[in-house]
Amino acid sequence: MVASGPVGPRRRLGAELRRLRNGAGLHLDQVAVQLHCSTSKISRLETGKGIPKPGDVRELIRIYGADGERDRLMLLVRESRTEGWWESYTDGVTRDRFVLDVQQRYTALETEASAVRSYGPAILHGLLQAPAYTRAMMTLLLPHHTPQEIEQLVELRVRRQEALTVRVPPLELSVVLDEAVLRRPVGGPEVMAEQLRSLLVTAGLRSVSLQVMPFEAGLHRVQAGRFDILEFADESVPDLVYIEGHTGETYVENASDVDVYKDILADAVDHALPPGASRAMITRYLHEYAT
Repeated sequence: MVASGPVGPRRRLGAELRRLRNGAGLHLDQVAVQLHCSTSKISRLETGKGIPKPGDVRELIRIYGADGERDRLMLLVRESRTEGWWESYTDGVTRDRFVLDVQQRYTALETEASAVRSYGPAILHGLLQAPAYTRAMMTLLLPHHTPQEIEQLVELRVRRQEALTVRVPPLELSVVLDEAVLRRPVGGPEVMAEQLRSLLVTAGLRSVSLQVMPFEAGLHRVQAGRFDILEFADESVPDLVYIEGHTGETYVENASDVDVYKDILADAVDHALPPGASRAMITRYLHEYAT
């Protein structure tokens, strides 16, 4: 079964509200006047970023003349206000932007996604990380967090990885990683050896595709920075791109912009080593770290 959370229902509700507004021929500002609120509030509801209030949604249903869809939409409202399974892992953890945005919102979206396609120039994707690798990375990136907080985040990452092995159907994961990720010794040789052993096991899963962009391929436009493309089985919920930065995250949701990233990643897949040759390269690096 797919783990549930509030973000999926919020995005589905938002898509339905946007559809109803467009069907009624109303602009954001016209709706905002009738609801006695700002246009940004309506926009946040339609993009799934706001927590919907039952009273607001009932009033929007009235404005759009959509009484026949009331029960279905109010069910989405209730589902949108539930607690996500991941929240227990961040209880008591320092509430900086990295933890609040990346560990919670991204995890929520990943939980609802049917596929994640990613490029990583410096660090392994979270779904590919062994615990010791995650611990070493988190300790470096979150210097003001306690060891206990780091352990909670390591446990969260391990739980996220169940999407590849326990979830039915499993999350499809396609990753192109730069050879620099294999060369850079996060946590030291022993940690890297453990990580690469784990990586080879994960790369063998039927739902996982792993390719390495070798140094010899030269410079490629994908190397401008890490990004994840999250795809959703529900056609009413648009795909999006996640970009992580030092001061927070960016979510690209405009369809034409998402298509640009899909085109860039597809080109990178063509230039990267095929899966078999990629596993062979990982094995060579494993031998180096293990000796």
